Amino acid sequence: MKLIAEKRSRTDKYDVLRFVRNNGSCTDTVMPRQGILPHDLLHYVVESALPLRHGFLSLLARGADAQFVMEAVHDAANKDVETEAVQAEAIVEGLQAQLWSGAFDEEAFLAGAASACTARDKQPFDFSKIGIDIKAALYDRALSLNEKWITAPYFSTLSLEFSPQPV
Repeated sequence: MKLIAEKRSRTDKYDVLRFVRNNGSCTDTVMPRQGILPHDLLHYVVESALPLRHGFLSLLARGADAQFVMEAVHDAANKDVETEAVQAEAIVEGLQAQLWSGAFDEEAFLAGAASACTARDKQPFDFSKIGIDIKAALYDRALSLNEKWITAPYFSTLSLEFSPQPV
């Protein structure tokens, strides 16, 4: 699936992220400008680095509508949401907090991501099973993508390729 981030004018408060599936169908969402890498682009960082089969982007790649997935995953009372969708969302939220703080604290990141999962009655993602350098795989890649995004001129696009994990 191709992600096409469209940077609008300097005065716009929102940019747009379009998801173009391999079959040509698409869905999109607005991305509020917030001073750090937009939330939905953080999903790209997280879900392209971790073995999550049912994260936000994977669900979109398989045909779900962006607005439907966002509402389902952000609804803490919805017990039918896939565990991995909640884990992906919690990891993105934890990574966002690290970006806002301006430095990576692995212990705080892991605690934040775990507590966001348990607040939704889901098992936290087990990073120990995949043996990665979390800072390099997530935080540093988010900083790199953020640099590309903030230096992209207004009225331009940034394209990314996302391949969902096999189900």
